[in-house]
Amino acid sequence: MLKDSIKNTQTLEELQELYTATYGKNGTMTARLKEMKNMDNDARAELNRENTELRELFKVRQNEIENAVMMATLEKQKLDVSLDAQPENRGTLHPLTQALKEIVAIFESMGYTLMTGPEIEDDWHNFTALNTPSYHPARDMQDTFFLENGNVMRTQTSAIQIRAMEKQGVPIRMFGIGATYRKEMDATHSPSFGQIEGLCVDKVEKNVNLTDFIATLRTFTSRFFEMDVEFRIRPSYFPFTEPSVEIDMKFGDKWIELLCGGMVHPNVLRNCGIDPNEYQGFAFGFGWDRLAMVKYHLNDIRAFYDSDVRWLKSTGF
Repeated sequence: MLKDSIKNTQTLEELQELYTATYGKNGTMTARLKEMKNMDNDARAELNRENTELRELFKVRQNEIENAVMMATLEKQKLDVSLDAQPENRGTLHPLTQALKEIVAIFESMGYTLMTGPEIEDDWHNFTALNTPSYHPARDMQDTFFLENGNVMRTQTSAIQIRAMEKQGVPIRMFGIGATYRKEMDATHSPSFGQIEGLCVDKVEKNVNLTDFIATLRTFTSRFFEMDVEFRIRPSYFPFTEPSVEIDMKFGDKWIELLCGGMVHPNVLRNCGIDPNEYQGFAFGFGWDRLAMVKYHLNDIRAFYDSDVRWLKSTGF
């Protein structure tokens, strides 16, 4: 059995050979994963569970072997305790990294699966499938970096939602993270910034509605900011959700725009081959840079990218 073989490997070389046989180009699990598109939802879920478990076993066994090798080496070495200790100069996590780790942990604990997608996107996934065809005025809302071949630097991680529904189908509960690109640069905007997108779609009879959407974001923000949050919900417009809202959060005596989203537009579901009469759900998005600014009390988003080691150490991460 593969699990037993992983646990019984004695060297990193043996473990690498077994990993290649499983996940290499012609690996057994690689072949099974390629057939996932032909499976029903239950079979896909079972294969995903098995895949996750095997990868974790490989990682755990690698750590065990490496630790064993290190301990064997240390037993052969002698330590001169009379030497003066070297001054400590510890590295620290960047605030954006820390914020992202917290965000991922919160959403995974809420049952959402992390997914990613390419940063160079085609027109279909970045615009058209999101109910923004070539003639749609909403395209003028974004200053896009266009490439010579017609592709674009991803303007929003919503494209990951389209790819997730095309690949995995529904029902689905996922969130995507990644860099996005727009021609913006000021104290609160960066030409490249991190974005989080979330999606929850289920059968119509499950009644996944706007109340669930707001409750999900309220739960997330209260855990991320470690405080009870006060929301102000404003109607808005996005081509891929209807109805659409923007959510402000109160800090002290100020309201700060943090999150947006709404119910997935029926056209988006149709573009992914999903019948909106049978399924409905909500989607949301926000920039984790903006959330980190608020949490760490920054007035200028550009401070994250200045590489000022003194400031990074002063944050205490």
